[in-house]
Amino acid sequence: MIWRLDCGQIQMNDAAPLSDTGGYDGQSRRLSNGCYLIRHGTELLLWDAGLPSTLLGKPIDGQPNSPTLSIDLPTQLARLGIRPDDITRLGLSHYHFDHAGQAATFPKATLLIGAADLTALRSTRKPAGAEPALLAPWLTGKGKVDPVEGDRDVFGDGSVVMLSMPGHTPGASALLVRLRQAGPVILSGDVVHLEAQWSLSAVPSWNTQRADSLSSMDRLQKLASNIGATIIVQHDPSDLHKLAAFPEASR
Repeated sequence: MIWRLDCGQIQMNDAAPLSDTGGYDGQSRRLSNGCYLIRHGTELLLWDAGLPSTLLGKPIDGQPNSPTLSIDLPTQLARLGIRPDDITRLGLSHYHFDHAGQAATFPKATLLIGAADLTALRSTRKPAGAEPALLAPWLTGKGKVDPVEGDRDVFGDGSVVMLSMPGHTPGASALLVRLRQAGPVILSGDVVHLEAQWSLSAVPSWNTQRADSLSSMDRLQKLASNIGATIIVQHDPSDLHKLAAFPEASR
């Protein structure tokens, strides 16, 4: 089963970076920020860790990007009777701060992250959009890290698979979750930020590799079509209805 958790919102007062060919110039967009809790037997996997808790209650302002958080992850997990130390695995779609913001809340979890992203975080030059301090438990050697090369069958039974989707960052991933009742769903990570980007082939200007971005977009769409999966674009508010509303779970 899977729960969608609220991990904030981002008001893009200047949405131009969503397309490197000018598709969003002069426009604004409101992005959702989703995290997902997946129960597999006795294990709990948290997919993405949202915006930092320092943004709790921050008002939307006129900056080009204005992020805010209305509730943190521990508060939401407590409603399910779950403590941070109960999370056994923390999977990150990529290293950006809006996906790793509350990661350090779960230092006992094994961190699953694309190997190329981990290499970038450990380099002397900080990657754009990353705040390595947010991942201090693992980058300092105190937490267990499991670098992911290619696709990874997380539990060994095909029910949860990290999908290699480089382009947004070098080691970016999406997550395939096969639900017994609802069928397969794919959590997009940041392969795209909005549903409209599929048809536009809109590659954000902040992506690390344009060709890889387009290839990952193509792969994810074809995979979803072939296996009958529902794609959930994690940043698109119009996709919120595709999973049960918290605290209900999709099964």
